[in-house]
Amino acid sequence: MTKADLTTILDADLEDWRPLVHSLHGRFRTGDFATGLEFVVDIGAAAEAANHHPDVKLGYTHVDIELTSHDTGAVTDRDLDLARTISSLAAERGFEAEPSVLTRVEIALNAANAVELGPFWAAVLTGDAENFDGEQVTDPTSQVPLLWFQPTEERGEVPPMCFHLDVWIPAGQLPARIESAVAAGGEVFDDSESPSFVVLEDAEGNKACLCTVMDRD
Repeated sequence: MTKADLTTILDADLEDWRPLVHSLHGRFRTGDFATGLEFVVDIGAAAEAANHHPDVKLGYTHVDIELTSHDTGAVTDRDLDLARTISSLAAERGFEAEPSVLTRVEIALNAANAVELGPFWAAVLTGDAENFDGEQVTDPTSQVPLLWFQPTEERGEVPPMCFHLDVWIPAGQLPARIESAVAAGGEVFDDSESPSFVVLEDAEGNKACLCTVMDRD
């Protein structure tokens, strides 16, 4: 099993899939629930044959799939192989992929002492303080977004905003998403790290980061 770096993923010719954070994502338009369920059964059989199991979410008109190798915390060659298999299964059924709509949200909290705050937020979000690993809060049931702690200096008073959202999107969708947010009344606060991330703010100064996997170590 070999970890796949970003160049390997982008060169794998997986047109139906996009890397977001540490995983590979795909959405396929199935048209109706029953047909989607049949597709999920196909994916399940392929996953069992490969002994590698994705996270699959069945919606009324689509199926979402997330691929990552949990033992490495990254995308590996196993994920790339299974992605190709799933795309082939989708093509056999005439399903259209929708990579442009893929999105994943994480919560970021500015914190001077993450070790002190982490157990509290793990308990609040997941019901178990042990779900803080020293750097982030992860829900083992996948019901709430990951919470990570952005280091900040000690402060005498709490600023008006400590939380922001990290919204992970395909790199090619970054300009359109920025344009849409600005047209809706927002502003670009900081684009100095684009295309890695761009900070936007609403009319009252609340901020969000549009993030992609590009230009990251």
